[in-house]
Amino acid sequence: MAGRNSKNSGSAAGVTSDEARSPGAREVRNVALVGHTGAGKTTLVEALLATSGVVSRPGRVEDGTTICDYDEIETRQQRSVNLALAPLEYDGVKINVIDTPGYADFVGDLRAGLRAADCALFVVSTAAPLDGTTRLLWTECAAVGMPRAVVLTKLDHQRADYPGTLAACRESFGDNVLPIYLPDPDTGTASGLVGMLSRQLYTYSDGRRSEGQLDDAGHARVERARGELIEGIIEESEDETLMERYLAGEEIDLKVLIGDLERAVARGAFHPVLPVCAPTALGTVELLELMSGAFPSPAEHPLPEVTTVAGKTRTDLSCDPDGPLLAEVVKSTTDPYIGRLSMVRVFSGTLRPDMSVHVSGHFLAERGHEEHDEDERVGSLSSPLGKTQRPIPKAPAGEIVTVGKLSRAETGDTLSDPGDPLLMRPWDIPEPMLPVAITPRTKADEDKLSQGLSRVAAEDPTLRVENNPETHQLVLWTMGEAHTDVLLDRLAHRYGVHVDPIELRVPLRETLSGPGSGRGKHVKQSGGHGQYGICEIQVEPLPQGSGFEFVDKIVGGAIPRQFIGSVEKGIRNQMEKGTTSAGYPMVDIRVTLVDGKAHSVDSSDMAFQMAGALALREAAQAAGVALLEPFDEVSILAGDDDVGTVMSDLSARRGQVLGTEAIGQGRSLVRAEVPQTELVRYAVDLRAMTHGTASFTRTFSRYAPMPQHLAAKVLDHHPSP
Repeated sequence: MAGRNSKNSGSAAGVTSDEARSPGAREVRNVALVGHTGAGKTTLVEALLATSGVVSRPGRVEDGTTICDYDEIETRQQRSVNLALAPLEYDGVKINVIDTPGYADFVGDLRAGLRAADCALFVVSTAAPLDGTTRLLWTECAAVGMPRAVVLTKLDHQRADYPGTLAACRESFGDNVLPIYLPDPDTGTASGLVGMLSRQLYTYSDGRRSEGQLDDAGHARVERARGELIEGIIEESEDETLMERYLAGEEIDLKVLIGDLERAVARGAFHPVLPVCAPTALGTVELLELMSGAFPSPAEHPLPEVTTVAGKTRTDLSCDPDGPLLAEVVKSTTDPYIGRLSMVRVFSGTLRPDMSVHVSGHFLAERGHEEHDEDERVGSLSSPLGKTQRPIPKAPAGEIVTVGKLSRAETGDTLSDPGDPLLMRPWDIPEPMLPVAITPRTKADEDKLSQGLSRVAAEDPTLRVENNPETHQLVLWTMGEAHTDVLLDRLAHRYGVHVDPIELRVPLRETLSGPGSGRGKHVKQSGGHGQYGICEIQVEPLPQGSGFEFVDKIVGGAIPRQFIGSVEKGIRNQMEKGTTSAGYPMVDIRVTLVDGKAHSVDSSDMAFQMAGALALREAAQAAGVALLEPFDEVSILAGDDDVGTVMSDLSARRGQVLGTEAIGQGRSLVRAEVPQTELVRYAVDLRAMTHGTASFTRTFSRYAPMPQHLAAKVLDHHPSP
């Protein structure tokens, strides 16, 4: 396939020199691989590197080390959890392949990869059903107009179903999803391809592509599909006469069709499908031709929204290596030997080693990241090959590189010229919804915990760290169980901080079940001045949200005026601590001070504070204590087919459905009020019941009485904090 900007040399060339020339923006392709775990993205990257000549054989560089090497955390977790950048060169075009995590917990990294890319390659396994998460991601890419193509993998698997998978993709992704190559059943679906436009046969029986001719039966098989493909290309053509000529029986020139196909792909109007089998290299040359020839360059992709640090919109920037510097930290990691490494996409200007840059981060304050604007000096620039970092002299607009020693820059931060500070809003970073309470394992871990968490949070904006002032617990808000495992692994093995998960405490409240009375007596003699304070109170519950009322009905000076406030202070202090073993704050009560006694010498502020606290505890025991639990308003976005399941589950969680709303594209929004105690693992459970296709948000709504049988369990099993 001839490229729009390629030299049409028809040969593959590997990136072999550290000091290789820096290609212009129109000679660069930034491609994000998107697909579910197990679809074969990493294996595909290895095959492309081998076909392009970067490595001698899939997965290996010349010294025998692995090219798509997992880091130590991925090895222990047995899953890809990081973005991986694999640069290669084909037909005079540099292609930065961004391998994104496929597991739902790491959708933040996936979206970071999409921000760095100019087009998306959806990798779909023919040996497994098309999953809901991939469908959602296709919709997200469509919403922002990102060009897309589809690769169907695992053709050599015993359960491979190419026709069924192709049909599922077309049904889910739309009519403009059409194959441009078909696997050839005569030569073997994992070793033969048929070019739909050229009617050419390509075989990969020895791992290399060789060309052949279709027989009459082969021609007959492809003609119907070929006609559909040509019509799809012509419908997106800028030549309005082309369809009329085609329907009149004219044979459209192959070069015209290929040119129109490439332009339609580049602007996101047409989405080609290619079969690829990484072990046999089937389709890898064709995929590289598509990437270099049809995928858009950075110069063709619009820049994200840019403002000054003060918020003024900038519209004068473009993908110009001579323009003002504008770059973004896509991913930050820490190497135990090298230190902080940042994957950076350059959108404008040119980044060079040792230059000074302005670092801006303004959008994650709600997750514990302080807004920051500071200048910093860039370290070395490099291009990764597995775990090897190859130095490069500069990174012009359109490039993605690894930058060393950006110690202050966090994931999502903007890099710009110190004399012209700029700011980009980061990609859509999902809100973490799984709370996990942790405690340091040892005193040494406690001393290192704060610094370790700050480093992890700087690398991962999907993490939110909360010090809950009510439950006195340190809570990590994560994307799911796999995300939690990776974070704790990273803390332990990268930063030497070991923590243990503990039971999460939901911040409940206490209130009174009814009216009551109590007497507080704090009398002590210990030589010299003693302690003497006695008070009697009456208590009653108030409507929810009323707060605290204190009524003074002391007559005759039973308690001197200067100690009335002391009694109230003691009662307020006890309310903050709670009156039960669970230790939850007491709210919404009225306390009436009706009587008391004082001593001319031994009475004091502290004595009457103690008396007030004792009186409240006695009165609460007499009146009975009820627990109030917090309710959140939850908004669940789910497929129409899952709405019934979601609503049934909400009822089982003691939730009250407030309403449902159809929002189009087969999805609905369900709103409900649900107790927080029932939402602790909802992020995990919702994903399981909807196969990863639903999402939710939550905001605090109100407090309401907890059922008596549940309150009894809480009081029995929760000691004071």
